[in-house]
Amino acid sequence: MPALDAYDGCVQHENGIGMARTFEAEVRAALAGDEIETTGVRSGFFAWVDGAPADGYRAPRTQSSDPVGGSPTVTADDPPVMILTGTLGAQALEPLLPELPGNVALLPVENRFFGGNIGVTGLLTGADLTRVLAGATPGARYLLPDVALSRGRFLDGTTVDDLPHPVEIVATDGASLVAALRS
Repeated sequence: MPALDAYDGCVQHENGIGMARTFEAEVRAALAGDEIETTGVRSGFFAWVDGAPADGYRAPRTQSSDPVGGSPTVTADDPPVMILTGTLGAQALEPLLPELPGNVALLPVENRFFGGNIGVTGLLTGADLTRVLAGATPGARYLLPDVALSRGRFLDGTTVDDLPHPVEIVATDGASLVAALRS
């Protein structure tokens, strides 16, 4: 990927331009204990198109819990933490796995709802998550980025409560992921 400064401030962040590189920088800064401004929801093309809602093109995201600082002590008894993500998100996260605290693995979710050719996490549906979680590890912690939800619902109308395993919703930025893994 190009360096972060090559994206000219990531003004098209919501379109995916610079999103993976920004996320990587946020994760590394959080791991190092550095302060960094997280991206959160950014305005972009969809926010100014006629007919777009005033608050952007998607509903406000679910608030995650407050970040918890410090480095945890990880033991062999710790349950695995599975990060649910789209197939493109898995490609961005995979190089960061060795640096993340805890017993962390990826659980990529193929988006069959849209025919299998959509890889972004923001378009995952409850049906696709249910399919993957049905055969998933019992007792694991499951983290899901809030970008997959709009007003508490997936695109197919289902909710987190409809999933076969409890899932923790995490804000879609690198610092929030690190904080969730440390909690």
